[in-house]
Amino acid sequence: MSENVKRGIAHRSHVSYIDKSREYYAAHGYGAPYRWAHNDETPFTPLSKPLGQTRVGIVTTTFPYFDDRPHVWAGGRVKAPYALPVADLPDRMFTEDLSWDKDATHTDDLGSFLPIAQLMAAAETGRIGSVSPRIYGVPTDYSQRRTREVDAPAVLEMARGDGVDAVILIPL
Repeated sequence: MSENVKRGIAHRSHVSYIDKSREYYAAHGYGAPYRWAHNDETPFTPLSKPLGQTRVGIVTTTFPYFDDRPHVWAGGRVKAPYALPVADLPDRMFTEDLSWDKDATHTDDLGSFLPIAQLMAAAETGRIGSVSPRIYGVPTDYSQRRTREVDAPAVLEMARGDGVDAVILIPL
């Protein structure tokens, strides 16, 4: 007897993200099914220097709250790629519009998904060279073209300006 039957569950206990995405796009009138990102070559670059000499940054899909306006960040701009000084991190980040299991977990603990303290400790012990002075944020966007052509280059430019050698990608 299956575990679901033992627990009295008569239907599938998980959601197929692929099926749900295809249904969502079909319901919104898109003629072709959603095309998942595919790279013929791995889009990563090996480190150019030892990790102990590398400046590491964080890229997240969360956004800071400012004046209780979750969709607007400093300067009054609507969600767009941003860089925020680590020293100015707010007490919370806006995550309510992102898809994650809100019944099983939460984002009340900033350190659980923005490991700045852990990176600082790694820098203090020499495991990494240093921590970027800013975190970088990008909107969750289902347009591969926008991600590739607009958001990623904007974040890359900001990170390069801060002398970042490597980033940790933390999508929610």
